[in-house]
Amino acid sequence: MDKLGAISMFVATAEHGSFSRAAEQLGKTPSALTKAVTHLEDELGVRLFERSTRRTVLTEAGRLYLETARQVLQRLHEAGEEVSQLQHGLHGNLRMTAPLAFGRSFLDEACAGFLAAYPQIRLRVDLSDAFVDLADAGYDLALREGRGDQPGLIARVVGRNRIAICASPDYLARNPLPVGPDSVERHDWLLYRHTSLSRLQWWVEKDGQRFGLSHSATPRLESDNYDLLLANCLAGVGLLHVPLWSGAPYIADGRLVHLMADYEIDPDAFGPQILAVYPSHRRASGKVLAFIDYLAHVLEARGLA
Repeated sequence: MDKLGAISMFVATAEHGSFSRAAEQLGKTPSALTKAVTHLEDELGVRLFERSTRRTVLTEAGRLYLETARQVLQRLHEAGEEVSQLQHGLHGNLRMTAPLAFGRSFLDEACAGFLAAYPQIRLRVDLSDAFVDLADAGYDLALREGRGDQPGLIARVVGRNRIAICASPDYLARNPLPVGPDSVERHDWLLYRHTSLSRLQWWVEKDGQRFGLSHSATPRLESDNYDLLLANCLAGVGLLHVPLWSGAPYIADGRLVHLMADYEIDPDAFGPQILAVYPSHRRASGKVLAFIDYLAHVLEARGLA
């Protein structure tokens, strides 16, 4: 029996939890899938499924085998795709995930330019602030803020995550009190709420000295959506910690003012880098590397590399 075909049928059965549903998906008969899985079980000397008239459930051995079987099929698919691309150029699907705020700030430009440069590639981009396990979710690539020592992932630094305190000219005209370490708590603040960030204080550094400043106890606006906070900062509601990958164009055209510019603002748990990451057990395909290179070029052109 074709070993790879049997492995494919086993994986399909495990994912659908049923021989009949998997057979329908693959366009085969349930008996063909049962025969293929039985052949694997005989070869391995273990049961991969516990079968009953009501359900089909993986055994412990089946769960172990499934993890490797998926990797084998994925690597073969990737190898076939890379061989094809040697002759026909980069093509196929590329699926990635990124934080919500990256979309409007720079990812929209990167995607449009990349698709124009590689007309045979199709992109799927899911924007979410939730942490996503790349292997389980089937993503080829993720964009994240952080540090490059992430376990189980290969990370390439594509840009810097520098933070600026910003306010609109209208806000500063209404609130002329200078913004500095001794006065920040007396200003109206817009606060981004995230489970990874401290609710008590933020850190700054100047002339080699690092010290903490308290967050406002009564912010004018707090939210877990950065785009909402940025819109209100531009509207003059208050001060906001703004990543320069987002705020640089507004600072350049005068819609935002960079305050305490001689202080280095610690990005806290988000880390100092913008990273492109992919699972370490998968070799990066040509299309993944091409997108990473293109994104790095976009960020470098903006002075964010």
